[in-house]
Amino acid sequence: MNFWEYVSTRHQQLLTDAFQHVSAVFQCMVLATVLGVVIAVLSYRSSWGGSLAITSTAMILTIPSLAAIGLLIPLVGLGVPPTVIILTLYGLLPVVRNAIVGLRGVDPSLVDAAKGIGMSRTARLCKVELPLAWPPILTGIRVSTQMLMGIAAIAAYASGPGLGNEIFRGLASLGSANAINQVLAGTLGIVVLALLFDAAYVLLGRLTIPRGIRV
Repeated sequence: MNFWEYVSTRHQQLLTDAFQHVSAVFQCMVLATVLGVVIAVLSYRSSWGGSLAITSTAMILTIPSLAAIGLLIPLVGLGVPPTVIILTLYGLLPVVRNAIVGLRGVDPSLVDAAKGIGMSRTARLCKVELPLAWPPILTGIRVSTQMLMGIAAIAAYASGPGLGNEIFRGLASLGSANAINQVLAGTLGIVVLALLFDAAYVLLGRLTIPRGIRV
């Protein structure tokens, strides 16, 4: 059968895998964003602290994702746990780096003005610094999400959820009638989902970033 016939006969399974893929990436991206912003908030005021945070999270990306998943299997088993751990850790660097850059780029006069009207340090952070740092943070989230869409496919090696299962099934049966269709369906599905995610982030940016800051 050709590719479109394969998709029409397997559309329910493909939709299920696509939903699981999106769900895994979205949930891990939320975790990575929260952790990344917390790390940035704790370290951006210190030069060595910020460098340490960026270097530490950058070192994670030097570990091949397939090897990292293989190392986690004996510790946490197969399925969701290694997928969540890997995706969350690999999503940290762009968020941490952009959050630190954004927080350091806030105009000091605005922070001083907030301090002058009696805002506490926490209030200044939540009402002044983080909102002004949001555009670069959102850019970091977009970059991380695009990376995780591809890395999530590799999680199928550890029986993780998502479209990677379709790709691995096709690779394991190369030479069979539908092997190429399986790989192509999984790959194109991930590309389409990544584009939809990015479009959603563009819309989120238009809704949450004031026009003056965007310009």
